[in-house]
Amino acid sequence: MAAPRIVAIGTAVPTARLAQSDVRDMFAAQPGTSRLTQRLIHAAFDAADIETRHSVLSQLASGQADDPSDALFRDAAGTLHAPTTGERNDLYLQHAPGLYARAARAALTDAQVAASEITHVVTVSCTGFFAPGPDYRLVRDLDLRADVERYHLGFIGCAAALPALRVAERLARSDRGAVVLVVCAELCSLHIRVSDDPQQIVAASVFGDGAGAAIVTGAPGIGRAGGLELADFATTLTSEGETDMTWTIGDHGFEMILSAEVPRIIGREIRDAVGPVLDGVDAWAVHPGGRSVLDRVESGLGLDPQALEASRQVLRTSGNMSSATLLFILRDQLADDAVADGQTIGALAFGPGLTVESARLTKRTTR
Repeated sequence: MAAPRIVAIGTAVPTARLAQSDVRDMFAAQPGTSRLTQRLIHAAFDAADIETRHSVLSQLASGQADDPSDALFRDAAGTLHAPTTGERNDLYLQHAPGLYARAARAALTDAQVAASEITHVVTVSCTGFFAPGPDYRLVRDLDLRADVERYHLGFIGCAAALPALRVAERLARSDRGAVVLVVCAELCSLHIRVSDDPQQIVAASVFGDGAGAAIVTGAPGIGRAGGLELADFATTLTSEGETDMTWTIGDHGFEMILSAEVPRIIGREIRDAVGPVLDGVDAWAVHPGGRSVLDRVESGLGLDPQALEASRQVLRTSGNMSSATLLFILRDQLADDAVADGQTIGALAFGPGLTVESARLTKRTTR
């Protein structure tokens, strides 16, 4: 049996495109914002190395609501409000299924795989909940077979794309005929909040919305040639950081703690965390939790300044889309002729509790 491989990756983002400077100015102009908080907002947004992000909330981009529900977050005067968690989750249910389906259709088309060939679905999200869930909706929306096996990985956070790909790799390795659809969709902007807390300001400065999908199989004759072979997955907990990155449910949205210690802990422990799994790789796909996280990974692993350019480019154009982000980076490297046949890609992502997920992928232009 051939090694399980990502045959193709599809991505999707909402139509509302947010300029980083506009979002910064919107937050800084909120009533009651102190001069100190304004300075913190400008510093965090300007240091993020982000130019644009996307959101399902059109009013955050234009000031004009395409949907009446947008007004839950921002009124005609530009004041941001604090919807309840239930109201935010209702918007997740309204917008997430379509984003899941768009990314999945893009992956199927690029892979040259028919919907009827999918045997397993693995969905991922940490920004909303509903049941029947996104795995069920994909079966209905894509007209998949009713007997498709379905799995959902919920509330794992930014690192979740790699566990999802690991599940797909295990399924494909144990079942010769498996063709697995993996889809990560995150609507991070639904949980924005006005705050003078530096951690909440940092969160508001980096997160965006998006979805990524991958087709994984080891079956011969399925889909187009080439792809990214999957191998050598690893999970590691750092020795500290359990309380420095957390994601909990509050009364007015999900609440992120993202302390300034996170990049420093990653920088100190990244070499031991990746171990021999990623020794000697040719290219890198590192989840851009933020610019400072990428800087610390670069210095901690002694990488060339250009080694993380693929990650930095996705951060610049789309921000941190939580679990979906890594698939955007792998999509670009799959299409990049500079990553040649047989070269290896080291994938890294970081999640709550300071979990480090890693994998080694090999680029194949032919089978």
